[in-house]
Amino acid sequence: MAKELNKTYEPSVVEEKLYTSWVDAGYFHDEPDPDKKPYCIVIPPPNITGQLHMGHALNNTLQDVLIRFRRMQGCCTLWVPGTDHASIATEAKIIESMKAEGVTKDDLGREGFLKRAWEWRELYGSRIVEQLKKLGSSCDWERIRFTLDDGLNKAVNEVFIRLYNEGLIYRAERIINWCPYCLTSISDAEVEHEDKEGHFWHIRYPLCEGEGYIEVATTRPETMLGDTAVAVHPEDERYAHLIGKMVMLPLMNKPIPIIADTYVEQDFGTGAVKITPAHDPNDFEVGLRHDLEIIDIMTPDAHINENGGIYAGMERYEARKKIVADLEEQGYLHKTEGMTHAVGSCYRCHKVVEPRVSMQWFVKMDTLADEALSAVRSGDTKIIPERFEKIYNNWMENIRDWCISRQLWWGHRIPAYYCDCGHITVSAGAPGCCEKCGSTSLRQDEDTLDTWFSSALWPFSTLGWPDKTDELDYFYPTSTLVTAYDILFFWVCRMVFSGMHHMGKAPFDTVLFHGIVRDKDGRKMSKSLGNGVDPLTEIEAYGADALRFSLATGNAPGGDMRYTPERVESSRNFANKIWNAARFVLMNLPENEPAAELPPIADLQLEDKYIIGKFAALTKEVTDNLDRFELGLAVQKLYDFIWDIYCDWYIEISKIRLNGDDAAAAATARAVLVYIMTGMLKLLHPFMPFITEEIYLVLPHSDDSIMISAWPEYSEELTFPEAVADFDKVIALIRAIRNRRAEMNVPPSKRVSATIETDNTSAYLPSAPIIARLAGLSEVAVSEKAAAPADAVTVVTADAKTYIPLDDLIDRAKERERLEKELAAAESDHAFIMQKLGNAEFMSKAPQKVIDGQQQKLDEVNDKLEKIKDALKSI
Repeated sequence: MAKELNKTYEPSVVEEKLYTSWVDAGYFHDEPDPDKKPYCIVIPPPNITGQLHMGHALNNTLQDVLIRFRRMQGCCTLWVPGTDHASIATEAKIIESMKAEGVTKDDLGREGFLKRAWEWRELYGSRIVEQLKKLGSSCDWERIRFTLDDGLNKAVNEVFIRLYNEGLIYRAERIINWCPYCLTSISDAEVEHEDKEGHFWHIRYPLCEGEGYIEVATTRPETMLGDTAVAVHPEDERYAHLIGKMVMLPLMNKPIPIIADTYVEQDFGTGAVKITPAHDPNDFEVGLRHDLEIIDIMTPDAHINENGGIYAGMERYEARKKIVADLEEQGYLHKTEGMTHAVGSCYRCHKVVEPRVSMQWFVKMDTLADEALSAVRSGDTKIIPERFEKIYNNWMENIRDWCISRQLWWGHRIPAYYCDCGHITVSAGAPGCCEKCGSTSLRQDEDTLDTWFSSALWPFSTLGWPDKTDELDYFYPTSTLVTAYDILFFWVCRMVFSGMHHMGKAPFDTVLFHGIVRDKDGRKMSKSLGNGVDPLTEIEAYGADALRFSLATGNAPGGDMRYTPERVESSRNFANKIWNAARFVLMNLPENEPAAELPPIADLQLEDKYIIGKFAALTKEVTDNLDRFELGLAVQKLYDFIWDIYCDWYIEISKIRLNGDDAAAAATARAVLVYIMTGMLKLLHPFMPFITEEIYLVLPHSDDSIMISAWPEYSEELTFPEAVADFDKVIALIRAIRNRRAEMNVPPSKRVSATIETDNTSAYLPSAPIIARLAGLSEVAVSEKAAAPADAVTVVTADAKTYIPLDDLIDRAKERERLEKELAAAESDHAFIMQKLGNAEFMSKAPQKVIDGQQQKLDEVNDKLEKIKDALKSI
């Protein structure tokens, strides 16, 4: 043979070498080609603070499978890589590192802090990129982008200015979600809601005139310090006489009005609610309708401010305890009820957020949401699996205006400039003067934009927008977005409405949602649980291919998966199986073997047509599965074909001809072995790129790499349905004989004769040597009519009866002795179970599940007794 493979496959030696060769050869890079169909994926950009985790490994494996598949199909492919500046997370990491040095943001100032942030990005920004390369990701690294690079900053400023001029971006004082630990506003989508145990405190607000009180209930008693009214429903007869009167705000000794508003639910609680416009979104709207004072009682870091009277300076939960105690002591607390309610937390730090009135920038969502809804409803963008369409539509239909300003320094600074006259000038760069008064004394807004504002532009900003580029013209809209379902609201929805509004087209034709990688117990992997698995450790131990294959195995769109070491070990064993099969093929190839081509059909034997026909069907099914994003199904079919049909059957069958005297028959077997090996490596390549390339490079062909070889095409002429059906029956017969021998404890080394009676002699006659070799037979006779030998064991399959002389199989005396012992044991089990089922006390007291279990055992014992008795009768 001309080339060979090492005795064992060593991923650590192969993978880095091959990946470097792919990059050097430029296989990941493609230029727009009007003669090719474009296929483009934009990567969900990982954070520069990030470390590769199993979610990244799954997401990027699925993307790489699709991009490699389309590349081999001849598409002009582009997988755009990049990283996200991740404002909140990155700034928090930098502040944490500074804290260890005793340095604060204020010590450095904005410019000093940003200098440190860019140094952080240089230090850590490429780390996750290198980790993605370890996974085998075939991204176009020549086109890597960063959400804070100059090109994307240009796009962000362009979008902000356009939306502002269209009246879709505005600045206003509104209730927003405030994180007192990240010290910034966050959008509704960035709030995680979780049911937690809490309390309803029922508080009496005494009337200012006369005797009596009105009772309200709250889950956040500390906010009462900012109450400016009590509201009741205008049609609630219980309180009709109180509307317009005043009550005294407990603890603060301040009169506030009783107002009527339809927001109040008459049948909920007492039918009266406290109104705190500065700390509740619904109360804020009520406050606007009734011109109520807005009193903010909390500092940015969730302490009570100077508006909180004697409670000023207390942390919010410390203040809550003190307020409840004071209410009880002064007789205002009527009762406390336990309850479960949804509590919102920051998706980054997981601390409880505070609704808070603040001056912020917002995107008006009505028009944009309608455009995003139309993209999916029209079918321009398909969501897989379809069940997520309902979630998408529901969120878009009920979306609130998007708060886009963040009180951070790391990020795209808001391109708005203020003059002392109160005018706002929006400009990509510092304007020369105020458009209204002409003053040159302008100051830029201190805030930055939400990270997702820049990420929302990713599908077109990465292709050069707002400039007109060849890439933008050719690759937009992109093809498939692959992402986890948990960022549907954060990212996917926003990309859709951004693409529709600024490009006039949805940004991708398909959204493929995958699930979450969980641990073996079904729990989400997290640092707090300590159950995370480092993909790099798994790659080091088992190889990238094994990890990729294990992640794809059983994967279904939108479905979570459980990760266990056994999964990746099984995939490693599969890689070794392929390697050993390839070594066998190569060891049987002579020098200068020609490229893999099928021999003339006339030279093919039944088993050749069988494997070729099975491969043709596999090609069609795997291609269809990948077209439908059924990657888990494709992987399973490849596994079954390679392990079972090719390795366990065809390779074993081929040894007969390879070791025989017929040189032409051996050459045909070699050609078929190479042809199928070459084809199945191509089908497997998107999932296991390294091992398939390493083997492919030593097989006889003219390609420089499997990456740029042609994807196998289905051919109806090569399906050979009759041959496949016939040889399936031959295999069924071999299995049946093996099973019967196992049932009778006949050792594999014992060779016996057999006679096959069948009308289908055209299948069994040429397969007689195969049946003999694989079923452990010394000789095989095939005929349409055969007299059953006396005392023969009969094996019956779909279209054949096989007779094996009993004396060839067993020593009758020893077998009778063995069977009699088994019979005695089975009869003892039978008697024990019957005694139980005949016991009236057991039958009356035992759970039905236990009784059913005993009945099932009885059925199994009866079946065993019948088989033993039949076996005894036969000898």
